[in-house]
This record gives sequence, structure tokens and C-alpha cells, in this order.
Amino acid sequence: MPTVKLPVVYDYLDYRAFLRAYYDAKKAADRGFSFRVFSRLAGVKASNHLKLVMDAKRGLPEATARRYAQAIGLHGDEAEYFCDLTRFNQAASPSERSALYQRLTGFRGYRNVQRLELEHAAYHANWYIPAIRELAARPDFVEDPAWIAAQLVPAISKMEAKRAITTLFSLGLLNRQPDGTVTQGEAVAATAPETVGVHVANYHRAMLELAAQSIDRFEPGEREISSLTMCVGSDDVARLKRHIQRFEEELIAFATEVKSGDRVVQLNFQLFPLSRRASDDES
Repeated sequence: MPTVKLPVVYDYLDYRAFLRAYYDAKKAADRGFSFRVFSRLAGVKASNHLKLVMDAKRGLPEATARRYAQAIGLHGDEAEYFCDLTRFNQAASPSERSALYQRLTGFRGYRNVQRLELEHAAYHANWYIPAIRELAARPDFVEDPAWIAAQLVPAISKMEAKRAITTLFSLGLLNRQPDGTVTQGEAVAATAPETVGVHVANYHRAMLELAAQSIDRFEPGEREISSLTMCVGSDDVARLKRHIQRFEEELIAFATEVKSGDRVVQLNFQLFPLSRRASDDES
């Protein structure tokens, strides 16, 4: 029987993808391996339990996840990572997903194999990294952490600026030209779909906090903070979102026409409920 080379659990941010890879590897090495055999090893009654989980027709409660980990041969941190991964993928709320993602990124094995994913997380979690990328469009941009740190409002540390530059180059969001100048580039690798929501949510939280601080930090002439409260129907919400999206497209076109900027700004849009729907009360 050939040696079984099982997938590394830390390579995965989707436990079902890991289980599919595990099953394929085991089946390739041992034709006698089956869903029934795995059910017996995991101590579950349904002979096709693994297939139902792989096909997203059944979830994995924590107790069952631990039996799965034991049947697969995961021990110690690997078993804990697998169990946390099942909880992360099955989390019901964004806050729970965010907390579990932080747990996953704390495993040494994860940090060893998911460096690029961690850099994507840093890009969205730290407000100043996107700001530094835009700062690089200024004609007087200097690739010096001290200069960069002092340009931002609020100011950051030189070490934070240095780490941000490293992250931006790693993600392909900044490029160094043959003459040594730094220019904006495009990302060459995508964030894992399982964590996009977590990363984007963290980014929006950071920017909303800065927006609140800007009320006291800047004079009215340097900022625009406004709000509008209205009563609308469910269909009207979709129409409002389309209006905002069209305006965003206009602003993107405007930004591409700017030839030489001298300041980085942040523009946020927020649309959220302040009451429940009438239908919610009726139900």
C-alpha cells in the first residue's frame, strides 16, 4: 500500500474543502477506504455522514468535529485548529466569525503556511495601509518610514509604516521601478473567499472609527459629515443602494482623472436600518 500523504489542515480555511482533500488522498492510497469505513472510525451512525458533510448537507457540531479529527489522525494544535475551523465556517454572526478568525490566525502552523492570507488581513485591518498605497501616488512620495508616518493623520509609528510598505510590496499593490521610484500596482493574489467578509468588516470598522474622530480632528471646511433619516419601503432600500453604487462609479471615474493629487482622503457611505420592518412586528 502506498504511503498516504494527507493534506495539511493549516492550508485550509474551509473545513469541507479539507475533508474532500483528505477523502481523495485516502481513497487514492487505499481502495478499501470508504465513507462507511470513516463513519466507523469517527463513531457516527450514518454510513454516508462524511459525504453529507462534504456536500454541505450536514454541519459538524463540536463533539462530532472532535471525533472527525481523531479519525483523520489530527492531534494537538492540528485537532484544535480543525475544530475551530468548523466553528468559523458555521458561525452565525460576523462578530463570531471575526473572533474565530483571530483564533485561527493565532496557530503557529497557520502562520507558517498562510503568510499571504495574513498580509491580506493586515491590509484590511489597518486603516493606514490603504492610505499609504494612495499616498504613493503623490509626486513627492518618499519611501521612508519616518516621512510616511508623519504624513498620515493620525500619525503612525515608523515601525507601522515599515511593515505597511512590506505588506504592500508583498501583495503587489506597490511596485518598485528600475529607476528606484515607487508606483501603485495591482494585487496579484486574491484573499481567500472564506475570509473576505471578515477582512472587509474589519476595514469598515476601522474607517468608521476614523470618521467619528474626524468630527473633532478637522475643521468643517476640511470634512463633510452629513446624515439623512427617512422612512422607506423594502424596494426603496434596493433603489437607494443602486443610487449609491452609481455615485461610487462616478467617483471612481473622477479619481482616475486626477493627474496629481497632494492629499489622501477617505469617503464613506453608510445605509443601515434604524427600525424593524412592519412585517417583522406582524410575524
